[in-house]
Amino acid sequence: MENNLNIKPDIKISVNQTFGIDSDMEIEAFSKKNDYVPEIDKNYIFDRDTTLAILSGFAFNKRVLIQGYHGTGKSTHIEQIAARLNWPCVRINLDSHVSRIDLIGKDAITLKDGKQITEFKEGILPWAIQNSIALVFDEYDAGRPDVMFVIQRVLEADGNFTLLDKNKVIKQNKYFRLFATTNTVGLGDTTGLYHGTQQINQGQMDRWNIVSTLNYLSLEKEMEIVLAKNKNLNNSKGKEKISNMIKVASLTRKGFIAGDISTVMSPRTVLHWVENSDIFKDNGYAFRVTFLNKCDEVEKNIISEYYQRCFGEELPESMINNQG
Repeated sequence: MENNLNIKPDIKISVNQTFGIDSDMEIEAFSKKNDYVPEIDKNYIFDRDTTLAILSGFAFNKRVLIQGYHGTGKSTHIEQIAARLNWPCVRINLDSHVSRIDLIGKDAITLKDGKQITEFKEGILPWAIQNSIALVFDEYDAGRPDVMFVIQRVLEADGNFTLLDKNKVIKQNKYFRLFATTNTVGLGDTTGLYHGTQQINQGQMDRWNIVSTLNYLSLEKEMEIVLAKNKNLNNSKGKEKISNMIKVASLTRKGFIAGDISTVMSPRTVLHWVENSDIFKDNGYAFRVTFLNKCDEVEKNIISEYYQRCFGEELPESMINNQG
């Protein structure tokens, strides 16, 4: 990890011009890009409420938690804002494999002047805190309890971080920012949709200054995104095809929320389906290789029926064909 990211914002950008949101707000940003700044997706469409929540995190050093169903693009939203601010951004997926040691650091044997010595190697958290980094914890509600207690110490915007292993107190960089994404709102998995999510204690939830919810896009918005990336389909036939694809995706999302199926078609998957349909010149085959083959065997009949409902044609996996 590059150590010298102790940089300061040196320009201001207009929220209205950059994000297309009706706001007079100007926000500090960096004029130069480095390796930690995400790539800009020029066709990205920003959700107004979520964008304002994330921007307030960057502008006023607020701790922002984005909640929403799987596949709504929570992390991408933060990354695309960071990309336009040239703000270095690092994502960590807090699954059950991430331990306290991964975050804080550990003793490691290194060579110094030809001799082996034991030296403490800082983890990603102390490094991020000391630099102008936007740190994003993905699947925050899946973090292990020991990891959550470590994070709790940096949730205060002016909170110092004590590195007990080195008897060192780390002061937060003025431009360190902290975000998290979660599938639940800290209540644990009350729906049965997200195995492995934990209930977040109230003291920790209270330290998140802003909690925003990002839902699935409307059909019109999602159509706008797909057409922006596939301009060759911007005609009546192309629009009808995309509309039906998004309707299939919408049925999978409703089925997922209702607990009927365990796999959901995200906006990203819809884009892949459109691309694969163009490659194979076969919409049904493209649907199978893009989405259906990733689904649980017992759920394929339900999902095939979604396809049949929207396109008026059967897939080989559908119940009707199986009975034929």
